[in-house]
Amino acid sequence: MKRYNDLINDALTRVREILPWDLVDLLASGNKPLVIDVREPSEFEHGHIAGSINVPRGILESSCDWDYEDTIPSLAAERKQSIVVICRSGHRSALAVDTMQQLGFTNVVSLKTGIRGWNDYEQALVDKENVVIDTDHIEQLLTSRVRPDQLRPK
Repeated sequence: MKRYNDLINDALTRVREILPWDLVDLLASGNKPLVIDVREPSEFEHGHIAGSINVPRGILESSCDWDYEDTIPSLAAERKQSIVVICRSGHRSALAVDTMQQLGFTNVVSLKTGIRGWNDYEQALVDKENVVIDTDHIEQLLTSRVRPDQLRPK
C-alpha cells in the first residue's frame, strides 16, 4: 500500500521544482508567472505571496477547466502560460503540478520548500488584507503541528 510520501516522491520524478530565489527572479522579470497557492483558504489568509491566487488542492482540477463553478478563467484559458504552484512545504504543490501536467499544462513548476522556504529566505508575505506580515510571526503559523495521536503507532 502506498503512503502519502510515496505519492509525493512519485510526483517529484515527473515535475520541475524551483527554489525561492528563482521565484524572486521570475517575479521581478517582465514575464511574471501566475502564482497559484494550493493551501486551504485559512492557511492562505494567514500569509501568502502578494499577487498569488488561492486554488485549494481540493478544487484544483475543476478550477483548471471550463464549465465548473470552481473555474478560474485565467487558468482554464491558457495551458501554456508560466505557472508556479506553492503550498506550505512543497509537497501538495508537487502533487498539484503533477495533476496539472496530466491536464495539459506545459509550463508549470512547484516551489521547492514551499511558503516556509519563501519565509526562511525572508521574502514578504501578506495577510488577507494585503498587509505585510512579520516573518517571525508567520513562522509560528507555518510550523507543522503533529499531535501524538496522529503519529504512526510503533
